[in-house]
Amino acid sequence: MSDSSPTSPLLGTMDKLRKQLSGEGDDEKGLVTQIADGATLSWSTRIKGFAICFILGVALSFLGTFLLFTHNGLTVFAVCYTFGNLLALGSTCFLMGPVNQLKRMFKETRIIATIVMLICLALTLCAVFWWNNKGLAILFCILQFLAMAWYSLSYIPFARDAVKKCFAGCLG
Repeated sequence: MSDSSPTSPLLGTMDKLRKQLSGEGDDEKGLVTQIADGATLSWSTRIKGFAICFILGVALSFLGTFLLFTHNGLTVFAVCYTFGNLLALGSTCFLMGPVNQLKRMFKETRIIATIVMLICLALTLCAVFWWNNKGLAILFCILQFLAMAWYSLSYIPFARDAVKKCFAGCLG
């Protein structure tokens, strides 16, 4: 029987699939593996990316604060502050990767702080651009700051407990 039978190409394809799934086909990398290998950053590149995004995020937040007292200052402040927070938050994607970042953001210990923070980011922009309500914009910026601080404290062991005890002691 010759190799030109209709089942021969099918058997070859099935054999390749079996090798890939069993890990025997290491000499031929799949498309996803090739893309992942090409997108991998060295540790020094990750640190540089983190530092640049974090510094730009903090700088944007401070710039917005300084521009608060100019013409249309509240709008500029809200936009700069919100995008500064997004940049600072996104900077950690360089350290742990975007998928791990999202998994950690939505862990049980952080999910409420994450959701409040993301909602406040969106509501700050809504208050400035659609509702044109300065009071709400400032309130959402304050809530944004508090949610970001609470979210950040969740990465430091026992930090949230220490803050709770401190406030309990101060309030009586």
